[in-house]
Amino acid sequence: MDLLTIRAGGFSATVDGCARGDNELWFLSMLGHQQAVRAIWARLVKGEAAFLSSTELAGEPTPLAREAWGTWRFTGMRLPSGSAYQGMLIPELAAYATDRLDFLLLVREQDDAAQLHFRFLARRLDLPLHPSWAEWLWRRGLENGEVEQLESVGVQAHRCRPQPEALRADISDGVRRRELVVETTGLADVELKAA
Repeated sequence: MDLLTIRAGGFSATVDGCARGDNELWFLSMLGHQQAVRAIWARLVKGEAAFLSSTELAGEPTPLAREAWGTWRFTGMRLPSGSAYQGMLIPELAAYATDRLDFLLLVREQDDAAQLHFRFLARRLDLPLHPSWAEWLWRRGLENGEVEQLESVGVQAHRCRPQPEALRADISDGVRRRELVVETTGLADVELKAA
């Protein structure tokens, strides 16, 4: 993995994880001296752009995503070596329990994406969703643009904007065509097996 450098206000840090879309930052994890990491964080949340590049000198100005403005959370900690500090900027819409319909999905392993997407959808929508539909819901979101993969480093990031009415229609159609089924073990089945 090629690490990026982020610079702002004369400070620089190494980026070990980030997600970008439309030349805006949706997630940022950086390592460096504590003063540098906190200075970059402060400039970004004030609305300034930082310069993100694969070298120490060049780079494009990259601000925090406007859609998530005012909802950013910063967490930081000193690493065990004591000489480095890690800071992460995460928008509230990446939190599972937020009340927004849209969300940011951050996954380490691609295999986890469909299940995590299902959990976030089930939390936000008043639609009957079954866990066995997770892969179908994920494919559907990617195909119709409700799930957009962001350019990312160190993590896989997806911007998700569910459309409840379109999803309701697609689920109804999927159930009707038997693409989506719910296998249940009813009480009658259990009683028959016991007899």
